[in-house]
Amino acid sequence: MADPMPDIKSVARKALDWPARILFPPVCAGCRRHVSQPGVLCGACWPKLRLLERPWCPVTGTPFTHHMGEGFLSAEAIADPPPFERARAAVAYSGVARQMVQGLKYQDRTDLAPWMARWMLRAGAELIAEADVVVPVPLHWRRFFRRQFNQSAELARAVSQLGGLPFAPSAVRRVKLTRQQVGLERREREENVRAAFRVPDEAEIEIAGRRVLLIDDVYTTGATVRAVAKALKKGGAGTVDVLTFARVLPGDFRADESATI
Repeated sequence: MADPMPDIKSVARKALDWPARILFPPVCAGCRRHVSQPGVLCGACWPKLRLLERPWCPVTGTPFTHHMGEGFLSAEAIADPPPFERARAAVAYSGVARQMVQGLKYQDRTDLAPWMARWMLRAGAELIAEADVVVPVPLHWRRFFRRQFNQSAELARAVSQLGGLPFAPSAVRRVKLTRQQVGLERREREENVRAAFRVPDEAEIEIAGRRVLLIDDVYTTGATVRAVAKALKKGGAGTVDVLTFARVLPGDFRADESATI
């Protein structure tokens, strides 16, 4: 005879959820209209989300318009090979994705992080399967003190929990208080984050010889994740992969784009 307890517990959980649903009804992750369950997009916002799909460059994750053949690399990967091995992003940084990133970063919408991370797991499945440890792009301590949270760390924590991976939020530090990347041209961004990151001596054991999965919210020009990847490699990491929620696609970059800081 089947045990009735699981059904009773399920009914009890649902009953307890009702007051919360009434007081705090789930809203669209994009526009905040009421929806049926937390973490979903409404019918108006869903078409505005562009999920990034294969075919893409196996190194940079830049999507191709059509299949170019196995192992075909983007012009960026050939002309300027990155210090990381692979980069992937869940969505294009436009429309509702931009609203979600800005909500998380500037409006304290940390509730969005677990739902954004679920899309990241979909895009970075191969990276997560091979990763040893999850590391977020860090904030400088002064900026963290003002903001009280790091959006990249919120995403990384959710990715580590969903992917069953160790989380190392202090494996790399931002040792230079850089200018905000918003408004900077590509070369200015690279110079801004040069030598801005370092793996502290006490954290080397967390990454030594390991495949690190580096997490950030947006990949714009790649300047920030390149700088962090170099620091991780210098600190003893075996390899570094990059996974972000959103990506500014080649040709879409403008110096006024909101990006990681």
